[in-house]
Amino acid sequence: MALWDPATYLQFADERSRPFFELTQRVGATAPHRVVDLGCGPGQLTATLAARWPSAEVVGLDSSPEMVERARAHATEQLSFRVADLVDWAVVPDGEGDEAPDVLVANAALQWVPEHRALLPALVRRLAPDGWLAFQVPGNFAQPSHLLLHELAAEPRFAGATQSVERPDAFGADVYIADLAAAGLAVEAWETTYLHVLTGEDPVFAWISGTGARPVLESLDGEQREAFVAEYKALLRAAYPPRPFGTVLPFRRVFVVAHREAS
Repeated sequence: MALWDPATYLQFADERSRPFFELTQRVGATAPHRVVDLGCGPGQLTATLAARWPSAEVVGLDSSPEMVERARAHATEQLSFRVADLVDWAVVPDGEGDEAPDVLVANAALQWVPEHRALLPALVRRLAPDGWLAFQVPGNFAQPSHLLLHELAAEPRFAGATQSVERPDAFGADVYIADLAAAGLAVEAWETTYLHVLTGEDPVFAWISGTGARPVLESLDGEQREAFVAEYKALLRAAYPPRPFGTVLPFRRVFVVAHREAS
């Protein structure tokens, strides 16, 4: 499993935060008792859920000890964080209590779960009656940033180290609508392509090195990694040329908000 660096991830905190707020504002819960944030990362966004629902118990879960350590700076009596695997949590009863979440959020997390569509029924079962499931996943895996990454990683000089690394993936909004409607939920889903204007030296590399490229980069070391990074940066500069005002990174995201209506 790749190590996650909260500082690198937070380098583009504003751009990464916007989808979270656009997702969670569509959650219609008014006074939830329990809110769970799966893949909470460094925790600053989970803290906004506690501020929105001050009477709720809010729990942030992440498989990265580094992220959870950073997140605990936001902990309060209402808000807690712990290390937990998303899949294990979905399929095994929560060790911290049997109360089902009224709101379950997974922001930019499910794409790291292989065949995560098969996990959706388990997440639905964890919901309380009248509960809400809200998730957002990147939908940009066919873009040059990822295609160039995996093409370069597959070259013989790198493939021995990179062939078994984690590779995120996701589906279109229509697929998730069908999955969750079949589970009996009312579903709202949409897609947005952001045009992020990034500044600085090799900004697209800086962006993706904190997320999608991290497993590949972590699999390499020494001169091999230096060579890979230098070539990948050059490929990204050609695919995303800098302009006088910055470098434009188109980034498609898929949003899903599903409601289990009380019977």
